[in-house]
Amino acid sequence: MKVLLVDDEKHVRDAIRLLVNWEQHGIDTILEAPDGESATALIAQHQPEIIMTDMMMPIMNGVKLLEWLQANAPNSKTIVISGHDDFSLLRHTLKYGGTDYILKPIDPDQLNEALDKAIQAWSKDEELRQTNRELNIEMNTIKPMYWDKLLSGIIAEPSTYESAAEQLDKELQLTRNINECRVAILSLDTMERSVKNKFSQNMDLLFFSLINICNEFLTTDGRGFAFRHWHSETEIVLLLWKDLLGAEAFLEKINEGMRTTLHTRVDFGIGRLHIFPADVTLSYQEARDALRKRNLKARDTWIHSMLNPAKAPQAALTFTQYEEKINLAIRSGSIEQIEEAIQLWMDTVKLSEVITLEQLDLWWREYTVMKRRWVQQFFSGISEDKVKEMLSDEPTSFIVPLDEQGILSLSQWQQELTRSIVHISKMLLENQHKDKNVIFEIAEYLQNHYHEDVTLQEIASRFFLSREYISRKFKQEFEVNLSDYLGQIRMSKAKVLLRNPHLRISQVAEMVGYQDEKYFSKVFKKLEGITPNEYRKTSNSI
Repeated sequence: MKVLLVDDEKHVRDAIRLLVNWEQHGIDTILEAPDGESATALIAQHQPEIIMTDMMMPIMNGVKLLEWLQANAPNSKTIVISGHDDFSLLRHTLKYGGTDYILKPIDPDQLNEALDKAIQAWSKDEELRQTNRELNIEMNTIKPMYWDKLLSGIIAEPSTYESAAEQLDKELQLTRNINECRVAILSLDTMERSVKNKFSQNMDLLFFSLINICNEFLTTDGRGFAFRHWHSETEIVLLLWKDLLGAEAFLEKINEGMRTTLHTRVDFGIGRLHIFPADVTLSYQEARDALRKRNLKARDTWIHSMLNPAKAPQAALTFTQYEEKINLAIRSGSIEQIEEAIQLWMDTVKLSEVITLEQLDLWWREYTVMKRRWVQQFFSGISEDKVKEMLSDEPTSFIVPLDEQGILSLSQWQQELTRSIVHISKMLLENQHKDKNVIFEIAEYLQNHYHEDVTLQEIASRFFLSREYISRKFKQEFEVNLSDYLGQIRMSKAKVLLRNPHLRISQVAEMVGYQDEKYFSKVFKKLEGITPNEYRKTSNSI
């Protein structure tokens, strides 16, 4: 905490320094000024919490300083130390926020008491200021989410507008007099990959940036409002209610703002003019259709409307027509055969004059179903959780590969499709390799028979191999010897059982393959660092 001493007499400032136990009051910095003007410069630079000032000084006196403080440093607490017992000065002190008025010669007790009171007053105000800051931060965090949900609700169900009409009028200037609107959509589905990669670790920041840019243009003259669509992972919706005939041109201005700020342009879909709020859903659906049905193979405009629809796609082309060829290529394990199968598909796609986002979505869904079916075929008997795990490296949604002009890049798409299918083929080959590898069969046997009296000799007899061969190969594959591997399985199972307070230690030992409780405890402590009983006490019981 800082204090500023303002007095034109140095011996008075020196006396104040000696009369106060600064450390006791938590003050670690003491500043000095010979007049009010010098004081204002120090206050602006250091922002002291406490100011002790004389009233009669040259250049700028204490009266003027108090007035300056109220306007420029309202959070500081001021103690006046004056040689004049003047009621008008006292009244001025109180009027401009002074906490105390002390007469010279200075009484040490009175000075320390006044300082203590000023510090308490500052601390109480600071606590309130901090509470308000936290509240403002919380409100600023919650408010966008509130508008997202509210406006998304009106898009989905226009009748909900009535309950929020007053708020919309007050906050967004969306008055009851407004009876027409248009809806535009900015979708991240067709945004340049380089931009999305830049924000890949924080997509919320990308949404925040895009919405802020839109609203910088929209809210300046109450033209509309942009928000994140609550029911979509990739959409930003722009609700427009002013100068609707010039909406397309205004979206171009917003796009130029995107280019300046984020070095990219985006595609907007825009619906027709409709009655607000009754038909806002129709305008939204038209905007969405305009985006989904635009031709990704051409770049005529960034603003898409159903008033100027793209040429209709040719006869439906389905990805499943090529499933058998790709399936055989995966089973072959040959990258060349996989590339040939995908090339056949891509050659057919290239013949299409029109490819829409709607069409890409259909192909993506077909491919997703095919991948799941292949995994279930190739790895028969595996659980649903295992299927999900094996496909976890695959993207959960189709990322439209666009070039710098925002046109669909078939070469990028071909590379990504090849990478995905090669990945599945490698998983199949690895699984086949494991199936042939007897060491993995032994590991699986241990997983299933850990509770039995399993010995290396029994394993050797069961799998018709020498003990030495098993020991050597097992250590190479798993980097631990067979007995330690079995011990790890048993201890893992034991830790689960120990959480059951109704099982005795001896019962747990027997259930994981140890007939001797003491030996079980010894092995447990060696591997886990604590006894079974200590582990039980420190773990949550089931």
